[in-house]
Amino acid sequence: MHLREIAYAKINLALHVRSRREDGYHELETLFAFVDAGDQLVAQAAEVDLLTTVGEFADALDNPFDNIVMRALTALPRADGLAVTLEKNLPVAAGLGGGSADAGAIFRMIRDAYGLPDDWRQRAARLGADVPACVESITCIGRGTGTELQPIESDLAGTPVLLVNPRVALTTGPVFKAWDGVDRGPLPVGPVSAIAREGRNDLRGPAIELCPVIQDVLDALSRSNPLKSDMSGSGATCYALFQDVGERDKASQTLATDHPDWWQMKGHLR
Repeated sequence: MHLREIAYAKINLALHVRSRREDGYHELETLFAFVDAGDQLVAQAAEVDLLTTVGEFADALDNPFDNIVMRALTALPRADGLAVTLEKNLPVAAGLGGGSADAGAIFRMIRDAYGLPDDWRQRAARLGADVPACVESITCIGRGTGTELQPIESDLAGTPVLLVNPRVALTTGPVFKAWDGVDRGPLPVGPVSAIAREGRNDLRGPAIELCPVIQDVLDALSRSNPLKSDMSGSGATCYALFQDVGERDKASQTLATDHPDWWQMKGHLR
């Protein structure tokens, strides 16, 4: 048995924070979308679960036993163990749901090889609020803490996208803590393109306060004449959507010349 999956990078085309909850989480309304690129995972049957991490950002995962991939493996019953190799191409603590995407890929691997239990969504949510969406890896609206999902057909599928991170890790907790608590209104209604165009990311301001270089990334992307650019999730990764591949690649080359130290990834919306 040889299994292979992509852990698709998650972006938030809109992220409206509505209120703080007593349990420490926040009520959200968000438009999840996924890029057809990300981490790479391969697995084969083994006597016990094993994880090997390689790739550019492998060193950021310094405790393999606490890695969300191992917790995802533990969360799902199987007859066999799996030896997993994770090629970590996405930066960590970057607003791309990288760990959640890795867990989602594990769920899909196990689904294909063994099937998933009926309560897999609850098992996924216990690993992280983004994990159920990352298992599906399709455009959807998330509510509650992000686990209440409503699939939506995307009129932006196939749109070229550029991801840019200034190589600064930004953990989610401090960004949410810095949110000012003001409810600025619900997610717009309509097609995905309209929600993306009219929506906002309520965590962008708090994230920029904590990590000012995010504004530099946003300014650079805005000069490339994108259809839309914004920060994803709680940052620090930003994204830009483009009319065609040529415009995206031109923007990528310009950024690589002006900011060779910034991380980039190119792809298309799924």
